[in-house]
Amino acid sequence: MPLADPAADVWTILADWADHSPEAPALLHGDRTVSFGELHERALRAARGLADIGVGPGDRVALWLPNVPAYLILYFACARLGAIAVAVNTRYRAVEVSDIVSRSAAKVLACAPGFRRIDFLTILAEIEPAALENLAAVVTVGEAPENPPPAIEKLRRVPFDRMLTRPRHGLNHASARAPCNIFTTSGTTSAPKFVLHRQGAIASHAQQVAKSFGFTTPETMTLSILPLCGVFGFNQTLSTLAAGKPCVLVESYEIEEIARLIGFHRPTTMFGSDDMYARLLELAPGERPFPSIKWAGYANFNASLDDIAERAEKRGLILCGLYGMSEVQALYARQPLESPIARRKKGGGIPVSPLGHARVVDGELQCAGPSLMVGYYGNEEATARTLTADGYVRTGDLAEMESDGGFTFLSRIGDVLRLSGFLVNPLEIETHVQKVPGIDACTTIALPRPDGVRAVAFVILKPGATLDEPTVIAHCRRGLANFKVPIRVFAVDDFPKTPSPNGFKIQRNKLRERAERLIGA
Repeated sequence: MPLADPAADVWTILADWADHSPEAPALLHGDRTVSFGELHERALRAARGLADIGVGPGDRVALWLPNVPAYLILYFACARLGAIAVAVNTRYRAVEVSDIVSRSAAKVLACAPGFRRIDFLTILAEIEPAALENLAAVVTVGEAPENPPPAIEKLRRVPFDRMLTRPRHGLNHASARAPCNIFTTSGTTSAPKFVLHRQGAIASHAQQVAKSFGFTTPETMTLSILPLCGVFGFNQTLSTLAAGKPCVLVESYEIEEIARLIGFHRPTTMFGSDDMYARLLELAPGERPFPSIKWAGYANFNASLDDIAERAEKRGLILCGLYGMSEVQALYARQPLESPIARRKKGGGIPVSPLGHARVVDGELQCAGPSLMVGYYGNEEATARTLTADGYVRTGDLAEMESDGGFTFLSRIGDVLRLSGFLVNPLEIETHVQKVPGIDACTTIALPRPDGVRAVAFVILKPGATLDEPTVIAHCRRGLANFKVPIRVFAVDDFPKTPSPNGFKIQRNKLRERAERLIGA
């Protein structure tokens, strides 16, 4: 069966494969297999369940879920209803979830109360009631406690399994122009920006990636390691489904489990970070530990792992650099597989869509094509700053153009931190740290460590105050995702600064050097 019309909506991708190959496996999770027909049926029933709560076209549904079938079922249900799925990282805690739910005015929040023993309902109870005023219901996936925290007793709770017993939803509000995805990303303020995409852009990009990446071959099976809440993991998974091929959903990021699943399912493709591949190769014995993997896409985040592509290739694992961001979707470009490893190991590549175009203006990469966002939800000013008059996205990345129309990513522009593979605005951390009594100002930097890139905070204390480092770190753990929590906090008299056209700029490189001396590189 050929891929659906490139202008098709998201729902059509699922409906066409459910009609053509209803028994074909779509999702593999644990010991369960969900066929395309079953995925379609459950999405129709979940759509009815959401509609009964009051969800309709344009309403927001926050998905605070790990990589489980329920995520995709609810996502396709939203597409059927013309609703917008809002991605929420499972690592997020009260401060972050409150911001996303309140600013998106989400009508429904789906969570998995028992996932990794995280008490999601207690986290919700820590949120100010005003931030949840638009929330009509909480959909609970898996087992939920019989006695929820008193603070959320008034919130309607709907078991996901009960939704699947509902009749099918009849009306179809899916369309190419219907908005369907909100991804969160760091911005120039402490609040993340909400990247909004339409169904046509999501669907056509998924199908184009499927063609370009060779997912249409009969033996294709991908391993969905990266979280569905992020554009990288989401685009990989949807592109696989767009090709009518199965995905193995990896619920939690554990290297031993990832290695086991590769050996058991024998996937043909997977995606991840340089750190993940380094740990996999260290764990797995033999000259060719992953023979089923034809090639693997990767992102190079750690300078200390610049040779990982060469190391992997010596053991039969072909790594290929990619490029993407929430504004243009992940997998926007891929380095040619036939290119020398010196180029193939770098981020960037040739746009996967024939209609995609990249250019470099004053050193900054700008991207255009059918995968572009509508804009930033609720932030017209930021949208105007980011989208050019001729339809390009200003990426904020440094890049160089190649003679074949591709490009090579060099580095991020600005001070955005990349922690555990996620882009994090330092102001998110700094604003939270500055809420601790006695702290007057805070600046954070990213520091490579053996367990990944971590945040380090430098603070200026108010007169007469002393630094209680454990208290500051504990404060951050209560409000922020673990990957954002500084591993160390140091007090300084002042931040190193340099003059700039608009005043003085903090020299984060000087602070990074100081952190390396204090902690040890």
